[in-house]
Amino acid sequence: MKALIKVSVLALAALWAVAALAGAGGGNQASHMEKLAILLDLTDAQKPQVQSILQGEHAQMKALIEQTKAAGGKPDFQALHAAHQQINQDTLTKLSGVLSPLQLKKFQTLQQMHHGFGHRPGGPAGAPAAPPNN
Repeated sequence: MKALIKVSVLALAALWAVAALAGAGGGNQASHMEKLAILLDLTDAQKPQVQSILQGEHAQMKALIEQTKAAGGKPDFQALHAAHQQINQDTLTKLSGVLSPLQLKKFQTLQQMHHGFGHRPGGPAGAPAAPPNN
């Protein structure tokens, strides 16, 4: 029963993180960032730094998508995947300078859950697959 509650809380946390990581729209972005701040136990000093890093990642992904659309033709999915992995890894590197090791592990877990629920199985591109500590 305890494990089921833990999984349910983590699933709900992942849904919140998905919106925050994706830079979800308009007035809700602040709300999503606040939820991510709670999940990661961010300090007041970390909040704007993490938000800036995630907004930068979102902008890079948006630019990549726009660049792919502008090129026309059939997209090179391997190249897109490699670019996504690189952007993700760059984001993790930037976050590692702001977050504690525990906070970074929580972030990676949320990322893994996001990719597991919303995308293809196998975890996020570029993030090491680390089983959660129980």
